[in-house]
Amino acid sequence: MHRKFVVQLFAEEWGQYVDLPKGFAVSERCKVRLVPLQIQLTTLGNLTPSSTVFFCCDMQERFRPAIKYFGDIISVGQRLLQGARILGIPVIVTEQYPKGLGSTVQEIDLTGVKLVLPKTKFSMVLPEVEAALAEIPGVRSVVLFGVETHVCIQQTALELVGRGVEVHIVADATSSRSMMDRMFALERLARTGIIVTTSEAVLLQLVADKDHPKFKEIQNLIKASAPESGLLSKV
Repeated sequence: MHRKFVVQLFAEEWGQYVDLPKGFAVSERCKVRLVPLQIQLTTLGNLTPSSTVFFCCDMQERFRPAIKYFGDIISVGQRLLQGARILGIPVIVTEQYPKGLGSTVQEIDLTGVKLVLPKTKFSMVLPEVEAALAEIPGVRSVVLFGVETHVCIQQTALELVGRGVEVHIVADATSSRSMMDRMFALERLARTGIIVTTSEAVLLQLVADKDHPKFKEIQNLIKASAPESGLLSKV
C-alpha cells in the first residue's frame, strides 16, 4: 500500500491531514485517508553481495548452434560465475529438459553453485528455487542471465518481480535465436522496471569500492572487456 498511497491522519490541533509513518498503530477512533502518490516510485537498482543471488538459465549444449552469439554469452556467463565465487554469492542454475537438450556447456564451471536443477517449465521459479531463496536471509536482488531472452529469461524475471524481488538482466550474457525477439523482450522488461545492465557494471557495483578486499580479483576478471559482438546494437 505504501508504494501507491500516502496514509494521512487528520490532526485536530492543526486542522489538517498529516502523513503517517510505516508501521503506525491506531488506538482510538480517528479520521484517516489514502492519498495516491503523484509520482511512480522507481527501482534504485543497488546491489550488495549479501542480498544478491545469481541465476544462470539454460546455458546448454544443444542451444549452441541456434542462439545468436552463444560463444560470447558463454564467456560472459563464466566471468559472472567466477565473480560470484570470489564474492561468495549463491548461484542457482537450471537446465531446460536436459534429457533432450543436454547439460550446461563445459566452458561454464559450476563449481560451488548452490543448485543445478532440471526443468520443463520456462520460468526458473521452481518450488525448489523458491525454497532455496527462502533459506538465504535478506535476498533482495537476482542477477539473471542465459537463454532465451524472450522465453525463460523473460518469464523468470516477471515471476521474480511479482514476488517482490528486484531483477537485473545481464544484456551481454543473454541472447535468443532471434535478435528481434531478444530486442523486444529487453525493451518490454525494462519498461516494467527490470534493470537491464552489463556484466562489468554488475561486478563493479557488487564490490562498490576500490578498497574492497576482493577488488583486485574482480579487476583481474574485467581487465579484458566483455565481447560486444552483434549484441551491442540490439539491446
